[in-house]
Amino acid sequence: MKDVSPAVSPEHALAEVRAWVDRAVIGLNLCPFAKAVQVKRLIRYVATEATDTDALRDVLVTELERLRDTDASTLETTLLVHPRVLQDFLDYNDFLDEADAVVAAMGLDGVIQVASFHPDYQFAGTAPDDMGNATNRAPHPTLHLLRETSIDRAVQAFPEADAIYETNIATMESLGADGWAALRRQCREDAGRNTADDDGGA
Repeated sequence: MKDVSPAVSPEHALAEVRAWVDRAVIGLNLCPFAKAVQVKRLIRYVATEATDTDALRDVLVTELERLRDTDASTLETTLLVHPRVLQDFLDYNDFLDEADAVVAAMGLDGVIQVASFHPDYQFAGTAPDDMGNATNRAPHPTLHLLRETSIDRAVQAFPEADAIYETNIATMESLGADGWAALRRQCREDAGRNTADDDGGA
């Protein structure tokens, strides 16, 4: 399956996602744990030129191996941005089952999990324009590779972790469609001013 978006280079997409992490994920405190990891430069940002799901799966395997084989003191988590494949959210959502199957096949169940972000993300039972969907809307399709131990530590440090989702929904509803659109424009502008690292590293 191909779903190419040639107008957006992987480098620019990566820069937009970096800006989104700074302005939305950290700036709006959507993830209370993200700032410390970002400041310590423990997030790996990588963009792929994959234009089909087979190629994306290969990159996913490589990044899972890297995360598995690298100490958490050096690399905590990975954002795998894939702007040229799975632009359609339903196709992307279907691929998440394949991603979980890859994790299982590599014996990484309970070690690493894959979280999902997409520009058209839509939670089940919501309308497309429901602002709550924006909590998982990144500028480009992105697979977030998370260590299970990191999640466990975060939950211990933030006992009311279940409340984060509800707080984020309220944040997005307060921001509104116009505020979200303005934030997205700022991310694009930031991306235009900054060049992604040559190797896509943190």
